[in-house]
Amino acid sequence: MSPLVESIKLQNGKLFNLGYHQNRMNDALAELFPEARAIELAKVISISENCRVGLYKVRVLYGPIVEAVEIEPYHFRTIQSLKVVHHESIDYHLKYTDRQILQQLYAQRGNADDIIIVKNGLVTDSFAANLIFFDGTKWITTDSPLLKGTQRQYLLEQGIITEFEIRESDISAFQKVGLVNAMVSFEDMPVIPVEKIYSH
Repeated sequence: MSPLVESIKLQNGKLFNLGYHQNRMNDALAELFPEARAIELAKVISISENCRVGLYKVRVLYGPIVEAVEIEPYHFRTIQSLKVVHHESIDYHLKYTDRQILQQLYAQRGNADDIIIVKNGLVTDSFAANLIFFDGTKWITTDSPLLKGTQRQYLLEQGIITEFEIRESDISAFQKVGLVNAMVSFEDMPVIPVEKIYSH
């Protein structure tokens, strides 16, 4: 089994949404390693002086214990188009470092920059982000994500987005789609018009 991982935004010395990451880690440990001792993210992450200015991704690799903590500079990816791909049995409800199945789907993107993964007719996620769709009035996220992201959870609790079933056939009814994850906030997210979503 590959390690689990929490990827946490570190910007100018501040860790973002740490409580959401802690809750997700707690849930994963309870599911896989119920006998393991609690891991406190705030205690295992040590921020060196040279990482206190700028934007970094903190990766905490863990199983029943923490295996490694990595901190590396983060650069936003340019995403201007999406390709719909299908997988009927994909399961990524726990955040593992092994993303082989996601890599295989990402390789099907053709000339697009990223993918929209559809499972059993339902919209799930992109390669590394949760999807939120704009219908002209409000932002909506699918109720069937592969992984319940920390930024997604924050936006739901703040009332910035709402959660509904989104089928592949619903995509064209929206105006645009945004991609959010732990590193990419609502304010910074790439936004793609639905005309730039390809299904063939």
